[in-house]
Formats: sequence, C-alpha cells, structure tokens
Amino acid sequence: MNLIIDVGNTRIKIAVFNNGKMIHNESVTFNNFYENTIKVIKKRSCTNAIISSVGSIEKSELVKLSKKINLLELNFETKTPFKNKYLTPKTLGVDRIALVSAAILNYPNKNVLIIDAGTCITYDFINSDGYYLGGSISPGLNIRYKSLNHYTNKLPLLEQNQTNNIIGNSTETCIHSGINNGVIFEINGFIDEYRKKNEDLTVVLTGGDVNFLANRLKNSIFANPNFLLEGLNKILTYNLK
Repeated sequence: MNLIIDVGNTRIKIAVFNNGKMIHNESVTFNNFYENTIKVIKKRSCTNAIISSVGSIEKSELVKLSKKINLLELNFETKTPFKNKYLTPKTLGVDRIALVSAAILNYPNKNVLIIDAGTCITYDFINSDGYYLGGSISPGLNIRYKSLNHYTNKLPLLEQNQTNNIIGNSTETCIHSGINNGVIFEINGFIDEYRKKNEDLTVVLTGGDVNFLANRLKNSIFANPNFLLEGLNKILTYNLK
C-alpha cells in the first residue's frame, strides 16, 4: 500500500493507493496531521509513502513520520517519468511536478495541458514526446477576491459566488462578475492558444476549484480532482522500481 501526502497552502490531503487504484482519500488539518497519518498507516498497512509540500509543515513531524514508514520527500532532484525542460528546475513547484507525472500516466504520448485551479491557477504543458516545457501561473479565485478588498479602501471581501452574468448591477455583483468571468475567459483563452499550436491537445482541469469552474468552460476538458494524488503515486512507484 502506498501512502500519498499532498501538503497544500490551506489543507493536507492523505490518500492510499493499492496497485494504482486509490482506495482512501481524506483531508486533515495541519494541527492533527501526524496523528491522523499514523492512523491511516496502521489501518491500511502502508509500507511506502511520498510527501509533496507547497505549504508549511514542521520538519520534526517529517522526521517522526520517516521512522514509521519509508518516506520519499518530493523535490526537484527526485526521479520523475518525464523529461524536464524547465529552465529553473530548482524553482519548479512539487505540485506541478506531480501533475505532469499524472499526465504521463494517464495520457501517454499525448500533448497535455494541465490546469490546476487552486490558491493559484497553474498551467503546465507536456508534449507527446514526454518533454515538460513549462506553463503559466496566475492568481486563483480566492486571491482575486482578497486582493480587491486588500488593495482598495471600499471594496468588500466577498465569498465565492458563481455567476453567469456579465453585467453586475451592484458593487457585489460587479465583483462576482469580474472575478468569475475573468477566470473563465482566462482559462478558455489559454486553452484556445494551446489548441492553435496543438490540434490533438488533451486538457485536464484539477484543483480545489475544479467543480466550481468545470461546467462553465466552453472547451472540452477532463475534470479530475485527484489528478495530483495520482501523479504522486506514479512518482513513488517509479522510484520504487
């Protein structure tokens, strides 16, 4: 059994894979991370684990965890199943490394654009020859809401609220329209540009806001909220060979 740990900016996901299939998936807080992880290890009889961290987690907890299970900490030096053409590999986020690995696993010999809609929106492209070429990073939905409030004197901080209206008729509806439609136009625009250069393009949408956005995109996509976890399991399996 493989234990998969994805440490994000706001939460930690824990999953268990058996022969390539995910059999357990839960979210835990930073405060109860170690205790809940140990419970999963014991209950599922996990022997190998991988951790990907873009958030802040105590090093002491990782040291304790490594004494309980064979733990691989993902970084830019970890062996991966793709050819990395990123000019600054040391700065490439481990979450993006995992997503590209998932693309290799699920769509071999395909041109794939992976869109991860979370705290940030990341775009990552891997071509049919297995070369990762890079992508883009932009602010996610929550960051956009917070930025309007933080950098202005009078605009309120609003919760996400889906809207299809282009024209807002109040300050609140204008904010919702601007942020929601701005993100949708951005994503559709990126997909269109990639498709102009790659007619056989496969597009995958994942991340915390996948359900919020998926039905509003005009382009044909594959929505998979567990894509990153699948990629981490791929990397772990690849390194156990």
